[in-house]
Amino acid sequence: MRRTVFNEDHEAFRETLRAFIEAEVVPVYDEWLAAGQAPRDFYYKLAELGVFGIRVDEEYGGAGIDSYKFEAVLYEETARAGITFGGSGVHVLLGLPYIKMLANDEQKKRYLPKFVSGEEMWAIAMTEPGTGSDLAGMRTTAKLSEDGTHYVLNGAKTFITGGVHADRMIVCARTAAPTKEDRRHGISLFVVDTKAEGYSVGRKLDKLGLKTSDTAELAFVDVKVPVEDLLGEEHKGFYYLGHNLASERWGIAYGAYAQAKAAIRFAKQYVQERVVFGQPVAAFQNTKFELAACQAEVDAAEAVVDRATEALDAGELTPAEAASAKLFTTEVAHRVIDRCLQLHGGYGFMNEYPIARLYADNRVNRIYGGTSEIMKSIIAKDMGL
Repeated sequence: MRRTVFNEDHEAFRETLRAFIEAEVVPVYDEWLAAGQAPRDFYYKLAELGVFGIRVDEEYGGAGIDSYKFEAVLYEETARAGITFGGSGVHVLLGLPYIKMLANDEQKKRYLPKFVSGEEMWAIAMTEPGTGSDLAGMRTTAKLSEDGTHYVLNGAKTFITGGVHADRMIVCARTAAPTKEDRRHGISLFVVDTKAEGYSVGRKLDKLGLKTSDTAELAFVDVKVPVEDLLGEEHKGFYYLGHNLASERWGIAYGAYAQAKAAIRFAKQYVQERVVFGQPVAAFQNTKFELAACQAEVDAAEAVVDRATEALDAGELTPAEAASAKLFTTEVAHRVIDRCLQLHGGYGFMNEYPIARLYADNRVNRIYGGTSEIMKSIIAKDMGL
């Protein structure tokens, strides 16, 4: 079936992006892997390409295109090349929705031009040690000063993608205690300058996959956050998080689909070139059946993400629908990538082959943005169970 989700503009962007990846990323990607992160100046190149400003209004330096489809193309092209763009994904997918939804006019004038130019990279700090997916259990606090000019932030966060390079961090913190009726009450969001006194980046975490994405522990000791950097209203942070988690989970779902699609490409190329017992591995019936089964699963995942993308662009993607898309496509990607690695034999276990890196990178999809178990809970609740 012919896809209808993309038009000529998206395909032109795809060609530009593919050429950019071949020229600017592929030749140096091994260096990024060795360093454990993409270099900071790479994000300026992404900004020049226009990646950061697609969904930003023109008055702030963006393109003013209110669509996630260009980001979908980005997921497909990075997966196709067997690379990632470091921690830049959280800058656009996670950071921008909060600015667009919650920032007032004065804040947008301060934040967005530097967001688009890459001068200030953004990330978001939700997860804390010991809480995991239970965001309502966070203990980081932000107390308003006696003179009402600033909040004092104290606490710690972990697993923060983009945490090393971030210039601005959206920090979720408690401004009031939870109530008996609602333990989610009392969470607020703050835009924190990472150069502020008392803000510190701890360990850069050594992960199983996503080796070029900087992920860190953060600590806040009496960090002063001006009241002008409160994002949205006090105590409503959990509602804001729930609202924007739909787009985050769409991104994970789409990325997983793109990885599964890329895995088939890598495996198909390998089995056509690899000769065993006097014939290409692709000539064996088992190989054909395995790849055919993988293709059928990816076709189904494609239909799911295309539908979710259209719903997201229309502002109609519900939390339960996003959870369903994430659950389905991440499970599909898990099965497909594993089977495609198997077709590589021993070479699939070698990191020099993109399938090996893809295998490691994919594993976190069923954990971050809410585990598969959390997704099932959301879907079940929506079903009235």
